[in-house]
Amino acid sequence: MEKDAKVLLEVKNLKKYFHVGKNATLKAVDDVSFFIRKGETLGLVGESGCGKTTCGRTVMGMYSATGGEVLFDGVDIHKLNKTEKKEFTRRAQMIFQDPYASLNPRMTVGEIIGEGIDIHALYTGQERLDRIYHLLQLVGLNKEHATRFPHEFSGGQRQRIGIARSLAIEPEFIVCDEPISALDVSIQAQIVNLLVQLQKEFDLTYLFIAHDLSMVKHISDRVGVMYLGCLVELASSHDLYEKPLHPYTQALLSAIPIPDPEIERSKKRIKLEGEVPSPINPKPGCRFAERCRYAKPICHEQTPVLKEVEKEHYVACHLFD
Repeated sequence: MEKDAKVLLEVKNLKKYFHVGKNATLKAVDDVSFFIRKGETLGLVGESGCGKTTCGRTVMGMYSATGGEVLFDGVDIHKLNKTEKKEFTRRAQMIFQDPYASLNPRMTVGEIIGEGIDIHALYTGQERLDRIYHLLQLVGLNKEHATRFPHEFSGGQRQRIGIARSLAIEPEFIVCDEPISALDVSIQAQIVNLLVQLQKEFDLTYLFIAHDLSMVKHISDRVGVMYLGCLVELASSHDLYEKPLHPYTQALLSAIPIPDPEIERSKKRIKLEGEVPSPINPKPGCRFAERCRYAKPICHEQTPVLKEVEKEHYVACHLFD
């Protein structure tokens, strides 16, 4: 893959397997590679169970990698000692999918946001309090909210608290793990716009995980598509949506509703046939082969490699061999 000096995160052949029984291995993330430049947003999309969240958590070091490397500023985060790991967690944070489960119900909002500040000893006393108030105002809340508990807030407000917590220790990189999927549609755009605004203000780098393709298009510079633990396509947001190359990406994009009724009625929807294969002990070959209308014999025998077929447009498909 082409890279420049501004690459902040590079994932090389990342694997995360789970042993789920005797001689049974669930390959949640299988040989995934990508990079994220400083200040950009990489969207990671795919249907539920494709391994997006597991990939994000392994990138953050919450799961140990089965194989491959996660290089943050050129250093593999899975080989850090305790002190180095603490420094990495100051520079990289995560916004979780569930705004209800990710906040400690026994802590006030001020304690939740201030926890990271205390761990890293960034501010104390009045300075710490001012920082918490500033963060609350930054995400659209006010300082009176600092003394309240999570159950007193709506889902959108809780997600704003989660965003404030992730910003508290001034990180450079944030993994946004489906930060809008648990929210009402009316709130989703507000949260995405807030993330875009914060990115510009603080020069943040995002890995944005989601299954809402239209929202990913809005926020992402580049988009990667995952299917059953594998990255099948990676391109700029414009190229991927205008000219999807992988049959799975084409099917995903054809399912996005178009607000114009005339165009929507005439649009050709690509329906996928067959069942999603199990990620446990997957068969050799392309994971998508059993549902692909273009499948050839080689697709069932040999796993395709992600390769560049157009400038900065990568696809893992035997159609492009």
